[in-house]
Amino acid sequence: MTNLEYANQIIQEFKEKIDHPQRFEQKKKLYTGVDLGTAYIVLAVVDEEGNPIAGAMRFAQVVKDGLVVDYIGAVDIVRELKAKIEDDLGVELLTAGVAYPPGTSKGDQKAISYVAEAAGFEVVTTLDEPTAANNVLKATNGAVVDIGGGTTGIAILKDGKVTYVADEPTGGTHFSLVISGARKLPFEEVEKLKLDQTKHSELLPAIKPVIQKVASIIKSHIQDRNVQKVYLVGGTSCFTNIDKIIETELGLAVIKPKNPLLVTPLGIALGAKKVYE
Repeated sequence: MTNLEYANQIIQEFKEKIDHPQRFEQKKKLYTGVDLGTAYIVLAVVDEEGNPIAGAMRFAQVVKDGLVVDYIGAVDIVRELKAKIEDDLGVELLTAGVAYPPGTSKGDQKAISYVAEAAGFEVVTTLDEPTAANNVLKATNGAVVDIGGGTTGIAILKDGKVTYVADEPTGGTHFSLVISGARKLPFEEVEKLKLDQTKHSELLPAIKPVIQKVASIIKSHIQDRNVQKVYLVGGTSCFTNIDKIIETELGLAVIKPKNPLLVTPLGIALGAKKVYE
């Protein structure tokens, strides 16, 4: 099984656990990943063998460009998602990891941890988002690019080690703003419209320049770093054919796993599990 096949398989298993929650009857330790995204808050749960066990997600606008702008709102949502999963599983979730966009200040990183702690978790690890994603992708060389709602984060890998990280504004929020202006639609309505993949082809002409901007950000950070492959994750990477456009702009192979939105939260949970290995 290739790394991409493994990634797609575990992502699919995670998605099935979100859609069809089940009681957890085994006596195994569980580890949670708390992903505070600009558009979605996602919780992922794995067992001590790294198997996806449960998950939950909710649209939220409590984080902007990796910064918690509504602390109480963020805590409330994480607490509610935690309670839902605990009710589904029949067990209490105790241990968690969190992640932040590369370049986030220490203070803002702590704020993300404080949200998870206030919701009832013991936070055992903090990771930058692209590094967390690579716990699922298992890439050894190349660049992992997390295109979120507010920023594009980049982690460059060499022989399995992260050698460089960067983060710049531009993400799904910018897509929505452009579409909102072009279609004269409210921002919230555009956010829902983006979820309908049947609409992506007609939205593409409006946002292609923004996708090209994302590609230019990636290019500026990978040049002269011997990057041969780029891996796309993050909710904004779900947009149809975004990988093809970025591939053309970069002139490099661009790989996008199935359901890129779920990669990072699952990777955060796996990162929490690693603490105890």
